[in-house]
Amino acid sequence: MGEGTSGDTRPGDEDVLRPEPDRAGQGGPPTVEEPTEFEPSGRFGVPGKPLRRSPFLIGFSGALGVLLAYTVFLGVRNSAGILVLVVIAIFLAVGLHPAVVRLRRWGLPHGLAVAVVTLTLLLLIVGGLLALVPPVVTQSGQFIAHVPGYVEELRRNPTVNDLVERYDVMERVQAAANADTIGRALGGVLGGAQLIFGTLFRALTVLVLTIYFLAYFDKLRDLGYALVPRSRRERVRLIGDEILTRVGAYMVGALAIAVLAGASSFIFALAVGLPYPFALAVVVAVTDLIPQIGATLGAVVVSLVGFATDLPVGVACVVFFVIYQQVENYLIYPKVMRRAVSVNEVAALLAALLGVSLLGVVGALIAIPTVAALQLILREVVLPRQESR
Repeated sequence: MGEGTSGDTRPGDEDVLRPEPDRAGQGGPPTVEEPTEFEPSGRFGVPGKPLRRSPFLIGFSGALGVLLAYTVFLGVRNSAGILVLVVIAIFLAVGLHPAVVRLRRWGLPHGLAVAVVTLTLLLLIVGGLLALVPPVVTQSGQFIAHVPGYVEELRRNPTVNDLVERYDVMERVQAAANADTIGRALGGVLGGAQLIFGTLFRALTVLVLTIYFLAYFDKLRDLGYALVPRSRRERVRLIGDEILTRVGAYMVGALAIAVLAGASSFIFALAVGLPYPFALAVVVAVTDLIPQIGATLGAVVVSLVGFATDLPVGVACVVFFVIYQQVENYLIYPKVMRRAVSVNEVAALLAALLGVSLLGVVGALIAIPTVAALQLILREVVLPRQESR
């Protein structure tokens, strides 16, 4: 028999690369599929056959699944605070990732792009704190300095003296100034210090997690897509990338609207002579990031400062914010968000209320992008599947 006949079969022939025919039917160069990052390397042997589905194995697997589900429930309940911080960090990383991509297109390495975005975020946070802390400290110091004068004025007031004598205010104050009251006051001070340090710790945790997610964003995204079956991976990738794009666009749009609100408030505060105009502008910009109620909160704070300054100034603040909120709600917000996310107004309102009830301010921040993602999945996955049945 000659070599190369079709009847010859030798061990290992099935492993030999054969040329694939091209469009003309002729042989071409052999093609080799390169292994992906998530395929097994073969260093640890060949996977065995699946286990038989015996009744014992099915029952044991079900019981183990119930136990595992209960363990996961306990873990989620006990670590709810940390999970909220992780969600915030993921949301910030998704929103900041387009900036990293833009810097990489300009020629910056990935690490340097992440560092630039992180430093910019830190500068914004430090600038906001420097704008807010000095006015609070100054006003508190002025109030403490004027407390003796306020007390002296009250003592000279005959009406106040009559009320003090009638209701035995001094005796009540002396009875309240005992060891238990002092201990509770110290506990309150320690509780306040614990709250401050806890807030700083949570802020630092969110910052570190955000940097980590930004640095490994592409790898984490690819790992998430690799968990999907290969037959559906491409479609999941397209839908997932669209969701990430919408979340990032929403965050950029919300930040632009907040900056515009802060700048407008700063110009108005300078025009009417409000104290600490930059600090008030920062308050308006930060609260404007909260959907539905944020702009109203910022307007209330600035209006109270205006009424404390002068009555006409307070009225001017109310008029300004009423007009500006109408312009923002019906002109600025629709134009900015129309290209980012398209969310039904009723769904956005319900999502914001539900988010506030579940996660507070954090829930309000992530409510609208979450609804946008759910709408995309509903339109592209759920409804077509229902139509095909």
